[in-house]
Amino acid sequence: MRVVVVGGHGKVARLLAPLLIARGDDVVPLVRRPEHADELAALGAQPALLDIESADADDFAGVLSGADAVVFAAGAGPDGRADRKRTVDLEGSLKSQDGARRAGVRRFVQVSAIGVDEPITDEMQAVWAAYVVAKRDADEALRDSGLDWTILRPGGLTDEPGTGRVRLGDSVPRGEVPRADVAAVVAAVLADDASIGRQWELVSGDTPVAEAVATA
Repeated sequence: MRVVVVGGHGKVARLLAPLLIARGDDVVPLVRRPEHADELAALGAQPALLDIESADADDFAGVLSGADAVVFAAGAGPDGRADRKRTVDLEGSLKSQDGARRAGVRRFVQVSAIGVDEPITDEMQAVWAAYVVAKRDADEALRDSGLDWTILRPGGLTDEPGTGRVRLGDSVPRGEVPRADVAAVVAAVLADDASIGRQWELVSGDTPVAEAVATA
């Protein structure tokens, strides 16, 4: 497959690229900075320069042309800015979806977050509330997009080594999960069309990734 990864220099994306390259996929990470492109090219990826926030849907369509699948793994990160949760986490996803449709790319896997459908409360910090709304609305748009989508909603992300074992389902208890295991699940669902049209929560568990995807 030729897989375009939006947010290509993010932590999950950098763990995903070697998994896809190792199985023979062409990986196109989208990055803002030339130095990040050089870093990813050294891993065997084929990076393309694109600023998620300033690009429009036509720009996305241009870099998505010829792809077999899109992975949206972008996020504004812990920058303390509520406005960027909208411009990156929501609008970046919307433009990616629109670009995929324009480029004729149907497969779309989105990395979201666990629990974002829960009500917004007054006790939530403004930045966190903005993040939850952005991820929730991006997921809703993708479900209505007409694309062949899969949505993964991991729990708290850690940088611990991956275990290759997860808990995956429509709803699972809150917990943490290494980013490496999230990347492994993304790779697995890209290779399994039975995951199309499914939204799963994801935390660490006891089931090997391939078995967890097949069972879910």
